[in-house]
Amino acid sequence: MKKIAYILTLITVFTTSCTDNFESINTDPNKTSSAVFNPNYLLSQSQFEYGNTGYSQLLFQSMWTQVLASTFSYYGNGDKYVPSGSFIAYQGRVHEETYRAASLSYEMQNLTKDKPEMSNLYNIGTIMKVLCLARITDCYGDVPYSQALKAKEGITLPKYDTQAAIYPAMLTELDAAITALNTSKAGPTADLMYGGNVTKWKKFGYSLMLKLAMRLTKIDAAAAKTWAEKAYTGGVFSSIDDNAKVLTDNATNGNNTSGALRVPDDYREVRWSKTFIDYLKATADPRLSAIAEVSQEGYAKNTDQNLAGDNSEAIQIGLPNGYDLNGGTTDVAKHPQYPGASGSGADVARVGKYSRPRTSVFIDRSGVNFVLTYAETELLLAEAKIKGWNVGTTTAADHYKAGVKAAAASLAQFNTTASGDASITKAVTAMDAFLTKNPLNVSSTEASLKQINEQIWVATGSTFNFIETWSNWRRSGYPALTAVVYPNGFSNGTIPRRIPYKSTEASYNPDNYKAAVASLTGGDTFTSKIWWDK
Repeated sequence: MKKIAYILTLITVFTTSCTDNFESINTDPNKTSSAVFNPNYLLSQSQFEYGNTGYSQLLFQSMWTQVLASTFSYYGNGDKYVPSGSFIAYQGRVHEETYRAASLSYEMQNLTKDKPEMSNLYNIGTIMKVLCLARITDCYGDVPYSQALKAKEGITLPKYDTQAAIYPAMLTELDAAITALNTSKAGPTADLMYGGNVTKWKKFGYSLMLKLAMRLTKIDAAAAKTWAEKAYTGGVFSSIDDNAKVLTDNATNGNNTSGALRVPDDYREVRWSKTFIDYLKATADPRLSAIAEVSQEGYAKNTDQNLAGDNSEAIQIGLPNGYDLNGGTTDVAKHPQYPGASGSGADVARVGKYSRPRTSVFIDRSGVNFVLTYAETELLLAEAKIKGWNVGTTTAADHYKAGVKAAAASLAQFNTTASGDASITKAVTAMDAFLTKNPLNVSSTEASLKQINEQIWVATGSTFNFIETWSNWRRSGYPALTAVVYPNGFSNGTIPRRIPYKSTEASYNPDNYKAAVASLTGGDTFTSKIWWDK
C-alpha cells in the first residue's frame, strides 16, 4: 500500500510539473531563437565565408590572369582552360559560397531591423550583402538580386535581374547604408575586418563604392563619374591601416587558400607565372624578392614545407602557363627558357627551379584574406584623375605612387612573420627609388591607364585576391595577356570572360535560368561577356 501511494505521488508530481512548466521542459536547450541569438555572430561568419575562397579562385582566376601557373593536372582549369579537377563543382563554387555569405548578412539584417540600438549592424549587413552580390554578378552576369535570399519569405525560384539593373541598385543601397552609419552608436562586436570601428566601415563602404563605380567606365561613363566622385567626397581609404582583410585562425577557422597550397602536390607544383615574374623583373621591382623564392634542390626538399627557399632576385623565374609534364610538345622541358630540373636521379622535381610564392608570407593557415586595399583605392583614384574627374587636387601621378607603395607595404599584413620580414621591409624602403625610375607615364591617356591597371594586377595578384584581379583585367584590358592555346580547351583559345551558371540551375530554376541565358550573346559559356565587359 505504501509502495502504490509512493508511485501515485510521483505520477502526481510529474504530471503537475509537466503542466506547469510545459514550455521550458519541451524546449530544446541546444537550439536558439531570434529573441536570444546575438546577430553579431552572423557578421563574422559572413565575412569569413566571403573572404575564405581557397580553391574557388585558385583553380580558375589565379591562372586565367597569369599570376600563378602550374603543370599539375588539377590546375588545368585555370592554367590551360581545359576541364580538370572538380571542373563542374568549381564552376558553381562562387555562386554557392558567396550567396551563403550574403544570406548570413541578410539574416543579420532581419534580426536587427527593428532594433534601433543595432542600426549600425543592420547597415553593415547591407554593405556586406552588396559586397557579396557584386562578386556574384561580376563572375556570372545576370543573377538573382531583387528576389535573392528570400526563401524564408516564400521565394525559392528567384528571377535573374539584369546586371544593368543590379549595379544601380547596389550603388543606391550602398549609399543609403553608408549614410545611415552612426559613429555615436555601438559598432559590431564580432567584426573580423575592423573590430567594430564604424568610422572604418564608412571608409570601406565608400572605397567599395569607388570600385563598383569604376566597373562602369566602359558601359556608362557618366554614372561611373558620378559615383566615383561621390565616393571620394564621402571619404575612402587613406592608409594601409584601412585595408579590409578577414582574419583567420588555424585553430578553428583556417585560411583555405593557404590550406590548399599546403596540399603536398599543390605546394610542390604551383608557381608564379612567367608573365607575372617577367613584369616585375623588367623594372627591377623590389617586391620580387619579397614574394618569390626558389625551393631547395630536389623533389624531397621541394615538398618540405619547413624549408625556406632562396629569394635572391637574380634566380627568380616564372613558370609559363599552358605547359605540362606529359612528354609531348607542351611539356615544359620543351620551352626555350626551361631552367632544367631540380635534383637528380630519383630525387627530381621537374619544376623545382621555378619561383613559388614565399612560404613564410603566403602559406600561413592563420594568415589573412584580403578583401579590398588602400593600394587598389589609390590606383583607381589615379585612373579617375586621368579621366578628368573631380576626385580632389592630388595628381594622378601622386595617387599612382601612393598605390604602388601601399601595395608593397600591404604584404607585411599577411601574418606576424611577414610583418617583420626583412625582404618585405627592404622592398617597402626601396619603393621611392623604384618610382623615381618608373613614374606614371603621362604621355597619353592610354599609356597612363595601361600602367595604372598593370599595377592593380600586381597589387591584387600579390595579395592573392584573384577574383578581383580577373574582374579588373576584364574591365580595363590590362595587362595585355596572351591566351594559352591548349588541346580541348573550353574557351576556344581565349581567356575566359565569365563563369557559366551553376550546373544545377537549369533544373532547379529552369524558367528564370533560360531567360538569363537568352540575354547572353554566345549563351551560357566561358566566352560570353557580361554587361560591363566591353
